Amino acid sequence: MSNPAEERHASSRSVDEIQQWLIDYLAKALERSPDDIDVTVSFDDFALDSATAIGMTGELEDWLGKHVDPTLVYDYPTIEQFAQYLADQA
Repeated sequence: MSNPAEERHASSRSVDEIQQWLIDYLAKALERSPDDIDVTVSFDDFALDSATAIGMTGELEDWLGKHVDPTLVYDYPTIEQFAQYLADQA
């Protein structure tokens, strides 16, 4: 069962919140420290394969409470750009 407070705020996540979620996700997936994740570096530089991108966007979709197309990581190729796009869609 989902948390009602989470649902209320799902569509209004800030750029910083989304960036931090992406940093934490990639750090865990890549077995790196969050401090090693640069928000201005391309997802390609993290060797993000399609399976990881699909998994990431699927979990991000659940967290945000809205559809996130996996191909957006190619249109917005850095954490910074991707987070800004997602925040602007709220």
